[in-house]
Amino acid sequence: MRSMVRWREWEGEGLEHCALRFDDDGLTLEGVVVTTDEGLFGAHYRLRTDAAFRTREVRIAFVGGPVLHVEADGEGHWRDVVGHRALPALDGCVDVDIRITPSTNTLPIRRLRLGPGESRDIRVAYVPLPEGGDLRPIAVGQRYTCLMPDSLYRYQGLDSGFTADLPVDGDGLVMDYPGVFRRV
Repeated sequence: MRSMVRWREWEGEGLEHCALRFDDDGLTLEGVVVTTDEGLFGAHYRLRTDAAFRTREVRIAFVGGPVLHVEADGEGHWRDVVGHRALPALDGCVDVDIRITPSTNTLPIRRLRLGPGESRDIRVAYVPLPEGGDLRPIAVGQRYTCLMPDSLYRYQGLDSGFTADLPVDGDGLVMDYPGVFRRV
């Protein structure tokens, strides 16, 4: 199954085009993002999960900037493919959260399969905007709460204090991310 979606920045001129594909091996998300958030950025990303929606590979290339290519074993161990090294700072992270897209919220929503009112705290490999020509994922804490199964989830950044209620479509893709992104 394949879906195509677009989001735009809540405020600003940024736009994203994302393709989601489910098959027997898992989920693949691929998107192109042009953002005006915190500067002008353009990037292409592609990530894939296994059948249990655990992140297995992430590639992000910023136009005129850094490239990140990491792999995970699905059990919380990561390695930098480009630098040929383990990333022990990400130990325990099963999901990835890429700053420039709401598509990656789909991963824990699908993987956790929360029931009504159920919450789960997780650690994710968070990929911020590039700083000083470097693109390094960091481990951060997040909480997901199911407000209405298959349609509304609360996201909380445990380190940042940020909270948003995220309506999702039938694929688990965010419809609107209040104050950040909205579906076109």
